[in-house]
Amino acid sequence: MAQRLSILATLGTATAALGACAPAGEVTEERGQTPVYEGVSTILLDRDLVSVTVAMRGGDGGSDVEAYGRCAAAQYALDQGFGFARQVRTIVKKDGRVWIGDAVYLLSADRPEGLRTIEAEAAVADCAKLGIPSR
Repeated sequence: MAQRLSILATLGTATAALGACAPAGEVTEERGQTPVYEGVSTILLDRDLVSVTVAMRGGDGGSDVEAYGRCAAAQYALDQGFGFARQVRTIVKKDGRVWIGDAVYLLSADRPEGLRTIEAEAAVADCAKLGIPSR
C-alpha cells in the first residue's frame, strides 16, 4: 500500500511538472475557432512532383492544416491534368498564431501505390462540401 501511494505521489509530481512547461492558455487558445485560410503556394519541383505550402489561423491545429494542404494538392493535380496525388511528406508548424503546412506530393494519372493516395476529383468535391478552399 505504501508503495502504491509513493508511485501515485511521484506521478502527481511529474504531471504537475509537465503542466508547468506551457501555460494552459497557449495550448487551447485558438483551437475550435473558425478557420481562416490565408493562402496556398505551389511550386512544381519536377514534372510530377509538387511542393504545396498553406497558411491558416484558427481551426483545430495540425489536422486542419494537413486537410487544407490535401485540398490544394488535389486541385493542383486536376489543374495539371493528373487524377491522383500521393503525399510524400508534410511538415506542420506554428508561427505565432499562423499554422503553416509544407508538403510534397507526387502527381500521377493512374492510382499510385501507397497509403496516402488522394483521388483528386473526389477530394476537391469533399473539400468544397467541408468549406475548405483548394486554391
